[in-house]
Amino acid sequence: MRESAVARHDRLLALVRERGTARVSDLAAHLGVSPVTARRDVEALAARGLLDRAHGQVSWPRRPGAGERLTSGDGGVGPVLGLLAPSATYYFAEIIRGAREAAAGAGARLILRICDYRPEDDRSRTEGLLAAGAEGLLVAPGWRGAGDQAEHSDWIADLPVPTVLLERRAMPGSPLDGLDRVSSDHRHGVVLAVRHLVGLGHGAPLLVARSDSPTALAVRAGYTEALAALGLTSPGPVIDSVPGELDPEGFEAAVRALSAAITSGGATAALVHNDVDAIQMVQRLAELGVRVPRDLALIAYDDEVAALADTPLTAVAPPKRHVGRLATELLVERLTGGAESEDGRGDEEPRRHLSLLPTLRVRASCGAKSATTSR
Repeated sequence: MRESAVARHDRLLALVRERGTARVSDLAAHLGVSPVTARRDVEALAARGLLDRAHGQVSWPRRPGAGERLTSGDGGVGPVLGLLAPSATYYFAEIIRGAREAAAGAGARLILRICDYRPEDDRSRTEGLLAAGAEGLLVAPGWRGAGDQAEHSDWIADLPVPTVLLERRAMPGSPLDGLDRVSSDHRHGVVLAVRHLVGLGHGAPLLVARSDSPTALAVRAGYTEALAALGLTSPGPVIDSVPGELDPEGFEAAVRALSAAITSGGATAALVHNDVDAIQMVQRLAELGVRVPRDLALIAYDDEVAALADTPLTAVAPPKRHVGRLATELLVERLTGGAESEDGRGDEEPRRHLSLLPTLRVRASCGAKSATTSR
């Protein structure tokens, strides 16, 4: 796949920031592009104020010094905040919305970069945010698999500006574990779902889940913890799910495994991550003769589009908008000195790990008589 100009610009900015000053010819060689392309890139970035250019070489622009302040997007004086997100749609759309609202309330400007769930691009995208003037960062790395954090994260703890980890949890003892972070407590969300289904007279539900995002992995881990905490035994192994549009055969295998468990009497309830998979599974299960909620009580996880299903789906709703808002407020505190202690010594307060609790929005798919919300 051909590299986009935005991705190439981010790599160029990362090289210049690392070196301080670089010749355009050297940048062309490292980027694997022609000198003409490198020169055009440099001119475009310099015109935006992201690089200083002189005599065939470029340098990292001077950062605002003491007493100076970059202007916010509305022309007022306020901090410039950078947000790295793996996506601007589905789950992260609400997180970005909350961050934008909090930034506006603080008179700050929010700038966004998307890594498209490519953790190898996280660093260059973040360098682009710094080059664009970000004085503080909200970072939601594009991790997918279980090993991505260990392979693609140590640099985050060394960023030169205040940083808040967003909707991600660091491994205990890792460099990232010392950063501020704000995230949803997915274990609690799974407990809500399991407890609700058991309260309706079902045994422990089956879990049908992806394994391609931190949320999916957290739901899987939370399922094991929830069953242990509630003294329950899983009716069967976790059913691995995949996006139907990317892997139709894998998706069909997951649907048939769930159908077999229901028709054999092995289970009467399921928790499905995520909404889109749950809606498509309900449709396919009906074609196989399994009806929701008559034959299967089902709860989805994410609550992005669950209410729009033919049979509105009960769903666990992580507090996405609040995650974005509180993370932004915390970052602004760090930047403005509001996170200092009140004892008069000016000591910085300890870093914070904020866990926000999901809610359960009850609808028709688990046999509910009316819509309610549980906490």
